[in-house]
Amino acid sequence: MSTLSLSFLVILLYVSTAYSARLLPLESEATTWSSRGGSLRTQLDEVSCRTGNPIDDCWRCDPDWETNRKMLADCGVGFGRNAIGGRDGELYVVTDSGNDDPANPIPGTLRHAVIQYVPLWIVFDHDMVINLKEELIMNSYKTIDGRGFNIQIANGACITIQNVSNIIIHGVYIHGCVPTGNAIVRDRPDHYGMRGMSDGDGISIFGGTDIWIDHCTLADCYDGLIDAVYGSKSITISNNYMLNHNEAMLMGHSDDFLADKNMQVTIAFNYFGEGLVQRMPRCRHGYFHIVNNVYTDWEMYAIGGSANPTINSQGNVFIARDDNSTKEVTKRESLLGYEEWKDWNWRSDGDLMLNGAYFRASGEEAPASYSKASSMVARPASLLTYITASAGVLNCKIGYAC
Repeated sequence: MSTLSLSFLVILLYVSTAYSARLLPLESEATTWSSRGGSLRTQLDEVSCRTGNPIDDCWRCDPDWETNRKMLADCGVGFGRNAIGGRDGELYVVTDSGNDDPANPIPGTLRHAVIQYVPLWIVFDHDMVINLKEELIMNSYKTIDGRGFNIQIANGACITIQNVSNIIIHGVYIHGCVPTGNAIVRDRPDHYGMRGMSDGDGISIFGGTDIWIDHCTLADCYDGLIDAVYGSKSITISNNYMLNHNEAMLMGHSDDFLADKNMQVTIAFNYFGEGLVQRMPRCRHGYFHIVNNVYTDWEMYAIGGSANPTINSQGNVFIARDDNSTKEVTKRESLLGYEEWKDWNWRSDGDLMLNGAYFRASGEEAPASYSKASSMVARPASLLTYITASAGVLNCKIGYAC
């Protein structure tokens, strides 16, 4: 096993047991922020499993979550809230973490499960590290549910969601993803074909609709952690922990690809942690609701874009690093500079800026201008120490509230 893989496994153990110790600045303002929200905390203590996170509070208090797994499909929020995954299908139990045959998947493997035509709720029967030889190409109406075990897709090809709908990915570690391709890959029970080279994304959404990615931990991929391009829409990316990566999320194929004007993405309750550089996300065209996330220590910028995207940033916490050259949260790319982007609708509403962080707003301030980039009610930024405290893969034990 490589030194990098060993290092990542150490991180996985760390974050599953000690989220509260994640890297935060020592400045007094950050300490003040982390101690706020006492009145809500008192209310939440009456039901100890609740945090104020509307997704988690919908299902995590149920000690029978393992029996009632499909309840999760009714807990979505944001633009991807209609994603039902495999809710209306049978459970498919993955029993084999090896034997990845891209052209002729073996029953019991994850690849065999995701290509089926029928809706399936895919679960696992033991801890697994799945090394994919080629892209895992998903069919519609599938849920990958890693709860109850340590499920990693690692050090190989990763997940492709291409021209399909109703996908839920929950509770999976995704790391070490690399480009693969120029190979035969089966994408349906009755179809296979030659695939070109992939980008090496953790999760690549290509023309996907009704997609929900929740409580995953993503790091160290060749290209993006999560990219959504080519007319993808109705997406929620929530409760994830992202770390140790350069270009985290790309939303929109290119400045010239106008079909992405219909893209709507909710990015909520995520923790953007140590070792991230940029693109959290980087947006083109479309409408983006960036709500109740925690951003720490970005090395270049946090939120960027080109081609006039609408960005509605609400109730986030931005904690800048000590480097004075990286205090700005935002970055715009345009040929004409300020004269072009001054009319782009980018706003910061209720965000908490710490250690000198600042958000450069532009365009309209009126809420009506952000109606297409509004998908849920933002919680106060001061409460995010509780609301985002379980971002990333959960340590769910069967028979106990998760």
